[in-house]
Amino acid sequence: MAELATIARPYAEAVFRLAKETNSLASWAEQLAFAQLVAADSEMQRLSVDPKVDSSQLSELFLSVTGKNLNAEAGNFIKLLIENGRLNVLPEIVTQFESLKANEGGVLEASVTSAFAMSTEQIAELSARLEKKFNRKINATVTVDAALIGGVIVMVGDEVYDASVRGKLQGMAYALKR
Repeated sequence: MAELATIARPYAEAVFRLAKETNSLASWAEQLAFAQLVAADSEMQRLSVDPKVDSSQLSELFLSVTGKNLNAEAGNFIKLLIENGRLNVLPEIVTQFESLKANEGGVLEASVTSAFAMSTEQIAELSARLEKKFNRKINATVTVDAALIGGVIVMVGDEVYDASVRGKLQGMAYALKR
């Protein structure tokens, strides 16, 4: 959902800058992950959209549930999200925060979809090639999708490399229709 990503970006960047300035990236990551768990609770989700529950009540309830697991700054951040009606964006904020944190550490996340299960050696070789291309450490996650017929699709950030048989066939079909 591009809209959620667009809404979450300024929040994630602000929290990341604050965490970086205070050398507390790991602490913020833990607090955000915990807050995300609380926000994902079905009762909390129901209350967050209930028009009878105002933002101050929801903030008070949320912070009482989290207890001492959130420091004052993280608590203020959650209050801000609730006041702005953005608690539902928290999972995307956490995702973007983790991405910024990984990029800061020089690690890029790569999502590899393969037609067949890949051996550890194949994953290591692919990761090495990607590391050479991007000049960064790569953390590759592999999933299997037999519908690809053969080959792989690699996504690093917003770049997609489709080296699958299905992708080639779709490209040929498009060319023939023109």
